[in-house]
Amino acid sequence: MTMHSTQAVECRGFDRPDDERQFEHGRAEVLEMAGGTIGRLVLHPGWQWSQDVKPIAGTDWCEAPHFQYHVSGTLHVKMSDGNEFDVGPGSVSSLPQGHDAWVVGDEDVVIVDWYGASEYAKRR
Repeated sequence: MTMHSTQAVECRGFDRPDDERQFEHGRAEVLEMAGGTIGRLVLHPGWQWSQDVKPIAGTDWCEAPHFQYHVSGTLHVKMSDGNEFDVGPGSVSSLPQGHDAWVVGDEDVVIVDWYGASEYAKRR
């Protein structure tokens, strides 16, 4: 059986993102490819969404849902319903709207986000 694909070959790196959004203690690097958006978040020690991104978002909780792979560092997540947990390297997390998060320890948190990066920390 012969299969045909209309998908184009693309190979890019985050060293040349389509958009880079700086905020206190971190940045979001965004690539537009294969008809979608993928982001890499680099969060430095001291980063907390409610301190560093909330002023940009203008919401009480992060309203961007995320589907992400955690490359390095530990992130503590607090959901608006009170549920709290840590996410570390090698984990995949799906976070619905309504959360806060912060870096735990002295290592950068690096996350690749397949869902939620298109509007994350985007200044209006």
